[in-house]
Amino acid sequence: MSSFLRPAETEQKSAARIPAQAQYRPVSSHLAIAPPVSVVIPAMNEAENLPYVFKTLPDWIHEVVLVDGNSTDDTVQVARDLRPDVTVVKQRGKGKGDALISGFAACTGEIIVMIDADGSADGGEIVSYVSALVGGADFAKGSRFANGGGTDDMTPIRKLGNRVLTTLVNTKFGARYTDLCYGYNAFWRHCLDEIALDCAGFEVETLMNIRVVKAGLRVQEIPSHEYNRIHGVSNLRAVRDGIRVLKVILRERGTRKRAVRPAMITGEVS
Repeated sequence: MSSFLRPAETEQKSAARIPAQAQYRPVSSHLAIAPPVSVVIPAMNEAENLPYVFKTLPDWIHEVVLVDGNSTDDTVQVARDLRPDVTVVKQRGKGKGDALISGFAACTGEIIVMIDADGSADGGEIVSYVSALVGGADFAKGSRFANGGGTDDMTPIRKLGNRVLTTLVNTKFGARYTDLCYGYNAFWRHCLDEIALDCAGFEVETLMNIRVVKAGLRVQEIPSHEYNRIHGVSNLRAVRDGIRVLKVILRERGTRKRAVRPAMITGEVS
């Protein structure tokens, strides 16, 4: 399984995903979709950044699910002020992986988009991810190093580490990824039953990328530009998290496809 978009599904298979009386949402001048789109945003003390993040989100999305990692600032209140219909999930565990699993389980949309709360990602790119999914892909994977992508927020050591880890995954699992450790992705909800996420930290992105390949899902990379965090300091630690990513790669290399099971919610929805 390599990272490319296979031909679109037949009309019969595609129609099975769309409710009989679905209301189509105009996404762009040449695209309208029926599947509702959920956007999951894990956040901890991101009150200053949320106005920038929410401003970039397109108005045609179905819902925003904010996973609050026990913030001590006004993250939740700011989110509700910006979008009164936001779904807030109180995270019980710790780590980005745990937050995402909680958020995914709370989604009601058929398409799920995961995006960071620090302002580094442009919500305007969501249309490209959704276009790839309705065009036939199962998993739309953001890439800062695909043609048209870029990053303002990676040190030379992080770029080197990402390149080495990406090459390792490509070699071990037969993928063709250009970027491994990036948190801007989108997928059909049914993919959760195939990849069965079970990790708590930043390595969740790598785990997802490996398991979609192992599950034989159709993957398309989407060029994406990563901007600098607007406010605050990232919890990412290059060496520590790089080691955790490496451990995931080695562990997954020695296992076959796991028995499918739905991701379990670990937070409270409010």
